[in-house]
Amino acid sequence: MTAHEASSSSSSKSKLWNYDVFLSFRGEDTRYGFTGHLHAALKDRGYQVFIDEDDLPGGEVIKDKLFRAIEESRISAIIFSRRYADSSWYLDELVKIMECRVELGRHVLPIFYHVDPSHVRKQDGDLAEAFQKHENDIREEKDDNKREAKQERLKLWREALTKAANLSGHHLQIANNGGEAEFIKKIIDEKIWEWLTSTYELHVTKHIVGINSRVQDIISYLSSGGSNEVLMVGIWGMGGLGKTTAAKAIYNQIHHKFEFKSFLADVRDATSIHDLVDLQKKLISDILKQTQEISCVDHGIGLIKQQFGHRKILVIVDNIDKEEQLDAIVGGYDWFGPGSRIVITTRDEHLLQNVNKKFQAKEMNEEEALELFSWHAFKNSCPDQTYLEVSIKVVSYCGGLPLVLKVLGSFFTKRSLAEWKNQLEKLGTHLDGKHWKSTQNKL
Repeated sequence: MTAHEASSSSSSKSKLWNYDVFLSFRGEDTRYGFTGHLHAALKDRGYQVFIDEDDLPGGEVIKDKLFRAIEESRISAIIFSRRYADSSWYLDELVKIMECRVELGRHVLPIFYHVDPSHVRKQDGDLAEAFQKHENDIREEKDDNKREAKQERLKLWREALTKAANLSGHHLQIANNGGEAEFIKKIIDEKIWEWLTSTYELHVTKHIVGINSRVQDIISYLSSGGSNEVLMVGIWGMGGLGKTTAAKAIYNQIHHKFEFKSFLADVRDATSIHDLVDLQKKLISDILKQTQEISCVDHGIGLIKQQFGHRKILVIVDNIDKEEQLDAIVGGYDWFGPGSRIVITTRDEHLLQNVNKKFQAKEMNEEEALELFSWHAFKNSCPDQTYLEVSIKVVSYCGGLPLVLKVLGSFFTKRSLAEWKNQLEKLGTHLDGKHWKSTQNKL
């Protein structure tokens, strides 16, 4: 599939998130108290927060703005107060929030502010009076079509309240009054922080030499294209060139832009149907944070397409060596939502026929190679003067292959100059690159 086709196939997908947290609340209940304090605490942490600055809802234009903000927020925090359900406006907002949870995979955090969660769940107790008024409004409606529409709307409100109240949330009771600051800190630390930082950096290598300069072109390309475009890139080259290191570095530099992400390591080990199914399970688990039973590869493909097609996803597939591995996990651009990025590393360039762009892994230059070798041989960025000449010869032998530089550097550490020269004679003059493993047999 071409880049143009990929863009076209995803053009109708949902918009990507622009906010960390959307605050849903009844303004006159909590704006200048609890919600205001929560908003300030989130902003102090550096989070992007959407909060409606108007106490009174406006017309459809304002509602559209709020609904877009809900779609574009990673988390919706709903502050249920005793009078939250009085207004149809906030109930419509809640319905939209719960829809985005299902359709876009957004997080929803219910906060029960001096209201019993069971009252929200069953629409009784503190919420009973509000729903009695909504029911009366329906009975008083003379127009049959409007009455039917209102009944359907009421049903959606009740379902949304029940589903929201069944989610794991936080309950501030009257007995906790005076401890709001501690309560807000607990909310941010235990849920919001967890969701917004449910990301980790991959360990690349202890001594990163030259890697950033070698991945910047790839990262720049991944950052190009429209927000609705799905991009796939491939990194290819022989073993030992640092393709995996590059893939990890790319992941670490861009993963924070994606709520949904997965790094699939050393995929070439997936050699059987069972292995491919396990690979699909790992991918789905990384993205959805839940395990799925998969009966066969085709079943897994169906789940991936169904669950990922509306989500902005980062997937890095490391060390592919068979076409069926690609087909099982990243078989098409239309499997992924707008803005998704797929990175594939492989030794076989022919496996990258369908990517948007291919990047060939390059050998290290002489300066980078000497520095990397020195870190492993001398625990320093450059060799001791006594070993400089022989180090240059060893580095020249390595042909700019990072893995060989690490292996030989570790081997030569703490050895005498005589041992260095003796081993260098055994190695020969230059490594041809394709058979670098034979080096270990000569040591």
